[in-house]
Amino acid sequence: MLKLHAVESGYDLVQVLWDVELEVGEGEFVAILGPNGAGKTTTLRTIAGYVRALRGTIEFNGKSLVGKAPHEISRLGIGYSSEGSNLFAGMTIYENLLVGAYTVRDKKQIASQAELVFELFPRLHERRNQLAGTLSGGERKMLAIARGLMPSPSMMLVDEPSLGLAPIPTLAAFEALKQLSHRGTTILLVEQNVNTTLHLVDRAYVLEQGRVVLEGTGDELLHNKEVQEAYLGI
Repeated sequence: MLKLHAVESGYDLVQVLWDVELEVGEGEFVAILGPNGAGKTTTLRTIAGYVRALRGTIEFNGKSLVGKAPHEISRLGIGYSSEGSNLFAGMTIYENLLVGAYTVRDKKQIASQAELVFELFPRLHERRNQLAGTLSGGERKMLAIARGLMPSPSMMLVDEPSLGLAPIPTLAAFEALKQLSHRGTTILLVEQNVNTTLHLVDRAYVLEQGRVVLEGTGDELLHNKEVQEAYLGI
């Protein structure tokens, strides 16, 4: 479904990614792991069109994403939940969801997708008329993911859902992603919570200094000596 070949990108004069090779099959749940500054978020932002690829190819369902604007990529079926929630604080939860569905013209589809996200995130349903600016950190993360789901994407890019969260809301966010994956949505996840992530995903890539240094199934990487020493404290 998604294929990156020899991708390099960065910001102004600073190159972040070097010769990145990455593939995600339809229906897969794949993670990108690695330390701070490894290029994980830059990889998602490059796929989503917020950072321009300097070299290489990015294809989604056989169509090139290189040079396309974020709204064009969204219309192709890629949803994006960024590390920073970027919510509209003065709008309600439901109004934020409607903003996420701005490219959808079918009102029935919008209503159906709202039902799905409220099923995935019951707490959002309970507080659907509450202002986003009054939500807790965990609730804001939930809303950011839910808003990205409103256009009914076939693939979701999710950046650091556990960042800054306590254990209980972190588990709630991961459980929602697990349910979403079981429903058939393809997910590419960026995370630093290596142990939980590797128990959850089908496959993972490890980035270090902008390069892919390891890849394998979740189970393979859980038992990989380098991963255990560097990320699991074993």
